[in-house]
Amino acid sequence: MLPRAVFEGSRYAVLGLARSGLATVRALCAAGASVVAWDRNESARADAEKIFADTEGACTVAELTPDAVKGCKGIVVSPGVPINRHPIADIARTANVPLIGDIELFATARKALPAHGVVAITGTNGKSTTTALIHHLLDSAGRVARLGGNIGIPILGTEPLPDGGVYVLELSSYQIDLTRSLEADIAILLNISPDHLDRYDDGFSGYAASKARLFELQHGHGLAIVDRHSLRQIEPVARALEGRAPVVIEDVSIPGDQADWPALQGPHNMGNAGAAVAAARRMGLTDQQIADGLKTFPGLPHRMERVATVGGALFVNDSKATNPASAAPALAAFPPVDGKPRVHWIVGGLPKGDSLAEIEPHLGNVAAAYTIGEAGPMFAQLLGGRVPKVVRAELMAEAVRSAAAAAGEGDVVLLSPACASFDQFRDYEKRGEAFVSMVRSLEGDAS
Repeated sequence: MLPRAVFEGSRYAVLGLARSGLATVRALCAAGASVVAWDRNESARADAEKIFADTEGACTVAELTPDAVKGCKGIVVSPGVPINRHPIADIARTANVPLIGDIELFATARKALPAHGVVAITGTNGKSTTTALIHHLLDSAGRVARLGGNIGIPILGTEPLPDGGVYVLELSSYQIDLTRSLEADIAILLNISPDHLDRYDDGFSGYAASKARLFELQHGHGLAIVDRHSLRQIEPVARALEGRAPVVIEDVSIPGDQADWPALQGPHNMGNAGAAVAAARRMGLTDQQIADGLKTFPGLPHRMERVATVGGALFVNDSKATNPASAAPALAAFPPVDGKPRVHWIVGGLPKGDSLAEIEPHLGNVAAAYTIGEAGPMFAQLLGGRVPKVVRAELMAEAVRSAAAAAGEGDVVLLSPACASFDQFRDYEKRGEAFVSMVRSLEGDAS
């Protein structure tokens, strides 16, 4: 991905050697750059050593000190490193070396890559679905496109696209913080609500300003797509778009009928679809191509994933809902039928707050809540008297069994935890996989 013409002979430091960090190390070494890399995890350092063993350049694993990084063009930091409180920030200042991310290396490489477009998507919720949907619309219309970024595919681990290709990048606020020159042809901000505030010393304002930088990096060029609330109510966003005429997501006319989009149910997915449709039209897709693509979009694992119907009840894996604002749309997607609530909601994990504010408007959809994990007692208390039934399950397996026993024809057993997973699972993906495995066992028992 990184052209030798741009990077040969340069020197970079890399901090964090997980998926994106190792891809960065490989790409820099292959492009003829020298690299000093570090991770506090010994096995991660060993992985980097293996890469360096096959490299001719001056690539080493060593702790990053001011002397070690002096003269580097940049310190490429993993998005998982909290730069507002990590020593690397002081080290960078002392050595006068910028902190950057792998997306910035991609931006630096763009001038030497075959002609291409870039669509960049950010927002508190819906990023992955919208990114995957845009990619699907392009791909199903015969356009060459590639996913990358926060969706789990390190962009530097991919091969460059041919002329006319489109890179569709999901960007977290952390990645935008580490990006200086990515001028996206289409920049999308889906929504903003409080999240990750421990990473921003000035709280929500800092978080919002981070998201808004995606528009600032366009320097007035290209298309900006934004939700109405952020444009009108979030000051850093309004300031970043002052003097421009962005597309407002809620004003986008969407071809087709949402009832025909099995993977895009719920009011929140109308917003995701609106943003994707606006981007697709800008890239030349016809409304017929868009309508066909909306129907065939398969969805994402762990995001409103329809796992199976067992005993007449639909089981849905929304493990990626790691905060209340993200769980709220999932609850909204399954309203009562004939006045009867039908959602059997599995909720809990490692809490990100103690408020039901975002979820409260949709509690009327909940027939029963099954609380799990560290946040289980808190949710049991918050939901007591607010929904017809609360079961303190503690463990996922118990919650699934209890929900399956109680759910009937037309009901929905929904894992949408509104919490991080780290109290019981390595990540939200492992949590979702555990749920899917348990549902498959129920299918076997029912057959």
